[in-house]
Amino acid sequence: MESKPNYAQIYKSKSFRHLMHKKKRFLLPLTLFFLVFYFMLPVLTSYTDVLNKPALGPISWAWVFAFGQFVMTWTLCVMYSRKSRDWDRDIKRIREQAGREEA
Repeated sequence: MESKPNYAQIYKSKSFRHLMHKKKRFLLPLTLFFLVFYFMLPVLTSYTDVLNKPALGPISWAWVFAFGQFVMTWTLCVMYSRKSRDWDRDIKRIREQAGREEA
């Protein structure tokens, strides 16, 4: 039977702290970018008329910006999915390392 890892020990380990630092360094800027880009559409359409101008024929910049939000969401999801594979490998390595230290 496999024993549970010592999570207190893992939490204190240098490799775990490094992983958390890498995740924060990636997620914080992405989250801030997402929030700013997402809320710019309602702010710009409510308080300015910048996006009311035609971009492509009868299509206004508001529609282009709204479509860009779909593109941004999919792009960020792909970026996160790819990056999370690296984190999963790091987590596996940290758990294996903790298991060796317990034995």
